Amino acid sequence: MNLQEIKDAVKSGKTVYWNSKIYEVIQDKLGQWMIKCTSNNSYIGLTWADEVTLNGKENEFFLETN
Repeated sequence: MNLQEIKDAVKSGKTVYWNSKIYEVIQDKLGQWMIKCTSNNSYIGLTWADEVTLNGKENEFFLETN
């Protein structure tokens, strides 16, 4: 998934993960895009400071499937 696909999916209520289901992509109350580690409640930015380069490879992001 590219950056825009990730953001669009989260905004539409879908759950997006990075690399593993313990890393969930979220948008916080301030509008910041983050990757949340659900096992220890730590966060990193979805992108580098340039707000374009993902903190991970596009093919490592995936949607929740039922």
